[in-house]
Amino acid sequence: MISLEHIRQILLDRSPATLEKLAGKAAQLTQQYFGRTIGLYAPLYLSNYCGSYCTYCGFHSHNRIKRFKLTPEEMRQEMAYLANQGIENILLLTGESYQLTPMEYLQEAVGIANDYFSSISLEVHPLETGQYAQLFAGGVDGIAVYQETYDRKLYSQVHRSGIKADYDFRYRAPQRAAGGGIRSITLGILLGLADPAEDLCSLYQHLRLMEKNYPGVEYSLSFPRLKPIKAKDFVKASVDDATFIKIICLTRVLFPRVGINLSTRERPWIRDHVLGLGVTRLSAGSNTSVGGYTLKAVDEQDPQFDIEDHRSLAQIIAVIKKSHFDPILTDWRRIKNPSALYSSWQKG
Repeated sequence: MISLEHIRQILLDRSPATLEKLAGKAAQLTQQYFGRTIGLYAPLYLSNYCGSYCTYCGFHSHNRIKRFKLTPEEMRQEMAYLANQGIENILLLTGESYQLTPMEYLQEAVGIANDYFSSISLEVHPLETGQYAQLFAGGVDGIAVYQETYDRKLYSQVHRSGIKADYDFRYRAPQRAAGGGIRSITLGILLGLADPAEDLCSLYQHLRLMEKNYPGVEYSLSFPRLKPIKAKDFVKASVDDATFIKIICLTRVLFPRVGINLSTRERPWIRDHVLGLGVTRLSAGSNTSVGGYTLKAVDEQDPQFDIEDHRSLAQIIAVIKKSHFDPILTDWRRIKNPSALYSSWQKG
C-alpha cells in the first residue's frame, strides 16, 4: 500500500512531467478496465431538514434557511422531470434528520422512484444494517457515505452536534450497508477541510478494508472540493486544479477497477478535461436545492452548495460524444426479485 509520504510527495510535485506520466498511466488503466464509457446520473434532493451542525454545509441545523421536504406528489413531479430528460440513474439525498426523514419517508421515496428509474442510490443519514436491508429489498442498489475528513480532531471541530458528530458511527456505515446487501457503495472525502494527502491516505485504507471484508460490492470514490454556498467560502485547505487532477489519476493507478465520480461542483473545463483520466461517472443537469428542478424559482432556492457546471444533460452528452466517449444512461435493467419469479413459476 502506498505510504502517506509518497502520496504527499506526488501531490506536492509541481513538475509537468510527473503529472503527464501519472495521467498517461491513469488513462491507459481507465480504458483497459472501463473502455470509453461515462455513466451519467442526477441528484434529487428530497429534504433540507437537518439535525446536525456541520459548519461547511448549507443545510446545517443552525443555518437560517427555509426548511422544506417533498411530498409524494412533489417527488413524482421532480422525478418525472428528470426521467423525461433521459436520466435513469438517480441519487436521492436528504439532510440528516432522523425524525423528519425517517425510514418510512425514505421507503416511500424509493417506492416512487422505482416507477421512473432503473437504478436508485441514496445519500442520506447513516442507518443500521437492517434498515439498509429493507431499502435494498425496496429497490435501492447504491449508497453514498462520505466520511468528509478522517482527521478525528478536525472532524469534531466541523461536526459540532447531531448524529453526524459520531465519527465511528459514520465510519462504519459502509460496513452496515454492505451487510444489508447494498451492491454499490461510494466512499469519499471533502477536499478543502483538511490536509488532502492525509485524508486521501486514510480513504485508501478505508477502501482496502471494505474490499477485504466485502469483496462482492462494487465500490466507487468521490473527491468533491469544498465550494461556496451563496458566495460564502468555507475552504480551509485549498486544493488547486493540478492537485485535484493528480488525486483522480493516482486513485485510478492504485485502484484500477474502482469507479470515480465527479459532480457539478467542478467547472466545465475540469469535467471535460478529466474524461479518460479515471472518472467513470458524471452528474448532469444537476440542482442541489430541494424542489430545484420544477418547484422553486432560482431566487427562492437554498442549495446545499453552489454548482459550477450548469449544462443540461443533453449538453453533457454532446461533450462526451465529441470527446469520443460513450455516454451511458443505464448499464443494467431491473428485474423482479428472483424469489418472486420462482413463486410465479411454481404457481404457473
